[in-house]
Amino acid sequence: MNPEFRRDDPLLAGEVEWVSPGVRRILCGNPGPFTFRGTNTYLIGRGEVAVLDPGPVDAAHLAAILRAVEGERVSRVLVSHTHRDHSPGVAPLVAATGAETLGFGPHLTPAGEGGEGGDHAFSPDRRLADGEAVEGDGWRLVALHTPGHCANHLCFALEADGALSPPGVLFSADHVMAWSTSVVSPPDGNMADYMRSLERVAAREDRLLLPGHGPAHGEPAAFLAALIAHRREREARVLEALRGAGGAVEAAALVPAVYGPVLEPRLAPAAARSLLAHLVKLAGEGLASREGEGFRAL
Repeated sequence: MNPEFRRDDPLLAGEVEWVSPGVRRILCGNPGPFTFRGTNTYLIGRGEVAVLDPGPVDAAHLAAILRAVEGERVSRVLVSHTHRDHSPGVAPLVAATGAETLGFGPHLTPAGEGGEGGDHAFSPDRRLADGEAVEGDGWRLVALHTPGHCANHLCFALEADGALSPPGVLFSADHVMAWSTSVVSPPDGNMADYMRSLERVAAREDRLLLPGHGPAHGEPAAFLAALIAHRREREARVLEALRGAGGAVEAAALVPAVYGPVLEPRLAPAAARSLLAHLVKLAGEGLASREGEGFRAL
């Protein structure tokens, strides 16, 4: 089953879009192969506002956020996870607003141990546990710890009065994106954790997903079911390719067999990281063994 990705996103960097009553989206101008057209920053509430994921340090994006909240008070700055395209922009925004920062915690993998993509400078004023709520004027956000893409990843479920937003809105950050599958790259990324987190979100039956990159998705149930099936099918191909290798091989050697000729060459390194995550999961389940940098089917 192939997920139906949504890549039509006409929002321009710096513009403000109302994606749900009481929720605004601002697109940062940091496009790339893993950020799509840029990082989404969300403004939640009216009058008293929470800002979710200010993005990278970007003067134009900071100015766009401050323009959007002119005449309002930013009380909280929330961070879904500490990748460099999401959290470094917290510091200049806090300097401008004095807001409290909240997140699961600092980046969990040191740079020297594979956490090179992490923002190691960020540490929240308040650490949020799984299920903990953050409340403002007319809104309530519940933090959901969803490790997999990143060990400290949080999704946020919006609970609000009827005037602000109907129920069933989930800020899915990089755990679920409408435009592409999420990168799961060990050691900070973990495929076993990711699948458990994906199934947890699928069980919620939300009506709207607001991701960290790309447009909103208004049919979460079918999309999440397709994402889960897609990951399972890929893992089956990884195991088949590993069994056909006839010995211990590294993840990169399996990319052609698993992805085929349609994969863009520039995405091959990321594909290898994703395959590594599958191989680590298979090893943890007793279906493969790890031999140095390689893996062997059991």
